[in-house]
Amino acid sequence: MTLITEPEMFNKRGQRFIRWTRRVLTLTGVLALAYVALTLFNAKLFQNAASRALDGQIHAEEQHTALTRKSVKEGDVLGRIEVPRIRMSVVVLQGTTSATLRLGAGHIGGTALPGESGNIGIAGHRDTFFRSLKDIRRDDEILLQTTSGITKYEVDWIQITAPADGGIVSLATEPGLTLVTCYPFYYIGAAPERFVVHAHRQ
Repeated sequence: MTLITEPEMFNKRGQRFIRWTRRVLTLTGVLALAYVALTLFNAKLFQNAASRALDGQIHAEEQHTALTRKSVKEGDVLGRIEVPRIRMSVVVLQGTTSATLRLGAGHIGGTALPGESGNIGIAGHRDTFFRSLKDIRRDDEILLQTTSGITKYEVDWIQITAPADGGIVSLATEPGLTLVTCYPFYYIGAAPERFVVHAHRQ
């Protein structure tokens, strides 16, 4: 009869524990990647559907009326923003809740609605729809399409600011457009700053 010494027993238990831990970590990683992929896929499907819906509204005669604050609710499709040079195109929704920003860019409450006089504020996630803003430059053209037509803007300035500096979005009183996302673009975790792009209407 072969006797198993205490060190050998401890070694075998340690090996079993390592194998079990490795399997758990692998499964956790696979599930995390699957969740991210599913979230991005769902957002892509929504963008396609929302873009088609917007195109349908643009061509519908009865939809050619200005938006009003009373008629707009969280998650409603307001338009589509495009920056041709950096190949950015994303549907703009009303509101900036987590659920809304997972599906598209969001209109910032308290700023002008598309079609209104004043400055329009739009926010987006740096790791999805607004990632390409890292390549934007002064004088770049931005197009905002709504049921009323296409409004053209030209980038005035780009600024890095603190999250608490929300007033920077409403600084402009002239018709304009302000885009906001988190910064740095490749920061892991909650980003400490904000990347702000302002453009005037052409």
